[in-house]
Amino acid sequence: MSLVFPHTFVPWFRSVAPYIHAYRGKTFVVAITGELIAAGKLSPFAQDVSILHAMGIKLVLVHGFRPQVNEQLRAKGHESKFSHGRRITDAVALDCAQEAAGQLRFEIEAAFSQGLPNTPMANATVRVVSGNFLTARPVGIVDGIDFQQSGLVRKVDATAIRRAIDSGAVVMLSPFGFSPTGEAFNLSMEDVATGTAIALKADKLLFLTEVAGIHEDRDDPESPIDTELALADAERLLASLPDPTQPSDVAFYLRWCVKACRSGVERSHILPFAVDGALLQEVYTHDGIGTMVVDEKLESLREATADDIGGILQLIEPFERDGTLVKRDRTEIERDIGHYIVIEHDGVIFGCAALYPYPEEKTAEMAALTVAPGAQEQGDGERMLKRIEHRARALRLESIFVLTTRTMHWFLKRGFHQVEADWLPEARKRKYNHDRRSQVLVKKL
Repeated sequence: MSLVFPHTFVPWFRSVAPYIHAYRGKTFVVAITGELIAAGKLSPFAQDVSILHAMGIKLVLVHGFRPQVNEQLRAKGHESKFSHGRRITDAVALDCAQEAAGQLRFEIEAAFSQGLPNTPMANATVRVVSGNFLTARPVGIVDGIDFQQSGLVRKVDATAIRRAIDSGAVVMLSPFGFSPTGEAFNLSMEDVATGTAIALKADKLLFLTEVAGIHEDRDDPESPIDTELALADAERLLASLPDPTQPSDVAFYLRWCVKACRSGVERSHILPFAVDGALLQEVYTHDGIGTMVVDEKLESLREATADDIGGILQLIEPFERDGTLVKRDRTEIERDIGHYIVIEHDGVIFGCAALYPYPEEKTAEMAALTVAPGAQEQGDGERMLKRIEHRARALRLESIFVLTTRTMHWFLKRGFHQVEADWLPEARKRKYNHDRRSQVLVKKL
């Protein structure tokens, strides 16, 4: 029997509470690859989904079955055929897909029916509903290749799905659709999940995949994961990449995340199923674990330019006047404008922050984090913090720090911890104003 220590459990549980409140009643579409099931990860995944369900999240689950269909085809001595990153579904492959889908649906329903004592499924009641919610059309002939019974999502019965999830059920979708004439088509899990998320206007689309996410250094698979990509940045990255042919290709899942965000799904995620509890970590922790693509809509979070100096001065002046921020003159901001990021809406700057690196000490100072009074409590401070963290990681830094007299608790809630002023890099320590008695807070990256 494991021991629960109140001094660690209670603060942790309290830190999760804001996310529980924020996501209650929200709609998530969760897509899992067949590789997750083949790797024996179905039982812990079902446990994590049941926790989301218990927290009041409305869930649609979409499963893939690539390895299972391939296995069925091998057993029948039939070759798997792919083109353009999509399966060519002949009559034998369609039979194998139907057999694989039936077996997987049985396994998934069984996983959600477990209720052993002393497991996360104890006392859980998760009703799984499936049905013919998808209308499909054929892929047809592309570049001279006949995809036969491979199809694309034509329509999602969002009304019926919404009715089911509003009643407390989890809807499970297999990658199959039917034409109005009753003809069956083999669909891709990614197409089904994305189409469903768009039709439901889901709050999140989450892919649990073979890949860990998008690496900050695209050419270095050992580099840290880029935890957040603005939609515009994701679109630029996608445009620079070749068309994907394998699920391990960077663009394979990213293109579906981009499509979802373009069509009204505010957040889409790529998560590694190999990490235990990846779904819970992504939903209920500040930094998450995979890559999230975010539609920032009309608000532009970007690098500052010389044209923004006047707007930054106007934004920070009231906070300098009341002592929240240290006074900065125009010459200083002009000199340091390359360190700044801003949030702009309709030409008005209503948020800014700066990063001052100390490369020798592997750290950097985040300064001048400011959000206009009328725009506070909308998450823009967190968005700028994440962009600053992304900058710092790209510089291979190990931490960031802030000096504050008024907002210590805001930073503590976001993973910072307090240290003595002696911790500061020597160059910054020499400029420390002891009269202000600023608190020094550090966050490890």
